[in-house]
Order: sequence, then structure tokens, then C-alpha cells
Amino acid sequence: MPDGSTVTPVAPVPPELSADTLRRAPKVLLHDHLDGGLRPGTVAELAESTGYTGLPTSDVGALGRWFREAADSGSLVSYLETFAHTCGVMQTEEALVRVAAEAVEDLAADGVVYAEVRYAPELFVERGLSLDAVVEAVQAGFAEGVSRVAERGAAIRVGTLLCAMRQHARALEIAGLAVRYRDAGVVGFDIAGPEDGFPPTRNLDAFEFLRQNNAHFTIHAGEAFGLASIWEAIQHCGAERLGHGVRIVDDIKTDADGTVHLGRLAAYVRDRRIPLEICPTSNVQTGAAGSIAEHPIGLLARLRFRVTVNTDNRLMSGCSMSSEFAALHETFGFGLDDLRWFTINAMKSAFIDFDERLRLIDTVIKPGYAALA
Repeated sequence: MPDGSTVTPVAPVPPELSADTLRRAPKVLLHDHLDGGLRPGTVAELAESTGYTGLPTSDVGALGRWFREAADSGSLVSYLETFAHTCGVMQTEEALVRVAAEAVEDLAADGVVYAEVRYAPELFVERGLSLDAVVEAVQAGFAEGVSRVAERGAAIRVGTLLCAMRQHARALEIAGLAVRYRDAGVVGFDIAGPEDGFPPTRNLDAFEFLRQNNAHFTIHAGEAFGLASIWEAIQHCGAERLGHGVRIVDDIKTDADGTVHLGRLAAYVRDRRIPLEICPTSNVQTGAAGSIAEHPIGLLARLRFRVTVNTDNRLMSGCSMSSEFAALHETFGFGLDDLRWFTINAMKSAFIDFDERLRLIDTVIKPGYAALA
């Protein structure tokens, strides 16, 4: 193992980070699922307008609570079952446009200045939409949302990640779709769905195609499964980022005196600055962490892994970027400097061009945090 190093605990920060300060802090979001972020009222209204009859209740307040409670299962498989309802109401072009536009508005209202929002086009073709029609409807919705935000005097940029479901056999097809629409706002590719039993190496042809076409991709790995999924995602598939990646902590050992030893894989991930798309609340819900206090993000941040903070599924987790920041501030004592670091980490790791990443860091993120300080 690499040489050990001693980790100094983070000192508590005075509680001056108000809810308003956290909301106004510029944020960058790399891991957010479109079908996991609907407003409960939108789910109810779309169910009525599209004839979807599977909802557990039509009462908006009760529906929002149901999604959060159903997701609090401690199992990724059970957590994913809640998406049957959101996907069920997103089977028309009009529904996809509405959901995408509202997602942009909600993120901007929460202080997000750049977001990569992901979804699996194959999940929205049950009523006859083609994959292309799905992508074009979502892109139209994102554009509409950006326009509405601009009318209110704010700004947000949104990139799209197209997901393939790892339990299906359409990864190469979806990878081709991502490449075909990369000049229309699609910035990358991902595989999602149940990890256990569906390793990323099942989709090697898709990742080879993406590399040959100079296309970006991230892979869900190290959430419900362990180090093997991370190793395969990086070494076999060539992932640029890790969706979640929290199980990298299984390759880190801490002695009683605080000395930390990184295993070969953990050291490689840190040395190569491979971004971790960490979603604290979601990780607790799916059992990847016992609680926010037990979440490895505190250790990973202190060890200076390329940690980013994300929402995953805002509806199921009842969360926002501001609430995730608030939980980390209250639990680990992270202050504005730490939140700025998470945000710049994320912006550096985004799948847009280098010049635009620098522009957002230098003209939006750094000035925004300076004004708060």
C-alpha cells in the first residue's frame, strides 16, 4: 500500500451559513436524473392528462411524501422501483417538454449555474415515441427552461447525458444517439440501473464506440456494488467520471491514530483526479451509507479526492443542492471555502469545452462565492 498519511479532523465552522446564503451560492450539478426530479404536482397533473392510473395517490402532498418514503428502503433495487410512476407519466412529447423546462427552472431557483441532467431515452418510448423524438422533446424543454430563467434575470447552462439501462441491451444504440446529438446539447453518455449482476463490461462495445468518436462518458459504479464495479468502469471501460463511486472507501483503511492507508485502486482514483459524483442523501436511501454522519464524503474530501456534490433524484430524496450543502455543513462543518471547492471540482469535471468551464469558474463561481464571503 502507498505510504500512510495523517488526516486532521475538520474544525467546526461557526453557523453563519444561512439557508439564504446556501441558496445563493453558485452550484454545479453533474448527477441529476430528469425522471427523478419532477414536482409532485406535475406528476399528478400529467397522470390525469395522459391517462396514467398507477399512482398510489392523487393528493399532491401525500404523493410527494410517498415518493420519499418509498425511496427510503436501503435498497437500490427498491429505490429504482419508484421510477415506474415518473416514467409512466413522461411518455408524450408534451410531458417531456414540461418536465425538462420545470427541471431547469427549479435548479436555477436553487442557485445552480451549470447542470448536467441525465435520463434514459429508452424508458420513454412506451407510447410510440422514437428515441430521436424523445431527445428532441427534452432538448426543447431545456431550451424553454433556460429562456424562462433568462427572462427573470438569471442564467443557467444545461448539458444532457443520455443513459443506457445496464440490464437491457441497447447501450451501443444509445451511445450512437449521444454522438448524433452532441452538437445539440447532449454532452455525454452514462449507464444506469441495477449494478449487481450487470457489470459495466457488458457494454464494452458502447464505450469503445464513444472513445473512437471522442465522446465523453461517466458510469454508475461503486454505489450498490463494490470496488469491482469501480475497477471495471475505469480500467476496462475507460470512465472519465464515477457516478457515486462512494465504495472507493472500501479501499481505504484508517488506523486508530488517524493514519490513512490508500489501496492501489483508491490511490489511482485520487492520483488521476477521477471525479466522484457523490449524492449524499440518495446514498443513505440506497444503503451505500448508513447516515450522512457515516458518509465517506468527509474522509474523501479531507484526502482531496475529486469530490463533487449532487442530488441524484430530487423528488425521491426530497432534496436540492442547497439542502445537500446544508446537511454537509451541519454534519461535517464544511464552510463556504469547502462548498466553493466542491463546486469548482464539479465545474472542472464537466463535459463541456475547456474555455466555457474556465469562463464559468472565473466569471460566475469565484465572484459568486467572493460576494457571499
